[in-house]
Amino acid sequence: MEHGFDVSKLKAQCRKFECTAGETNCCCRRILYCQPDFANVKSRLEITCEARQFRVIFLPKFHCELNFIEQCWGYAKRVYRSYPLSSKDSDLEHNVIKALDAVPLISMRKFAIRSSRFIDAYHKGLNGRQAAWAAKKYHGHRVLPSLILDELDAAKVI
Repeated sequence: MEHGFDVSKLKAQCRKFECTAGETNCCCRRILYCQPDFANVKSRLEITCEARQFRVIFLPKFHCELNFIEQCWGYAKRVYRSYPLSSKDSDLEHNVIKALDAVPLISMRKFAIRSSRFIDAYHKGLNGRQAAWAAKKYHGHRVLPSLILDELDAAKVI
């Protein structure tokens, strides 16, 4: 027995770190992961940034619509592709800087507002398809209306 857990018959970790969904005690690694002492520990990044009065926001992976920086990067990549090809490092670096500088501030603001609409949509319980529909329909609004679910139902998007 180890702190109330019988770990004598448990593996150190599940194969390929893939624990069964919903399990909290399938392996020793998962037991530790689920313990409040480990789960609620701030990362070094959070500790360092907070010491300097910065706020850290972690966004979910594979949801670039929530992070306007990703949309700015996409704009810069599109501009970068229009530059002539080169194999010289100095040209490549110059083109990257030029492409990043080419992203207009007004576009950055639009990307930020678009991201906030997606965040609001997910906060209201919409899925990805519904959030995309709502963000497109209400592109002139900062937040979605409170009756968005009724409108989704009427538009047969639910």
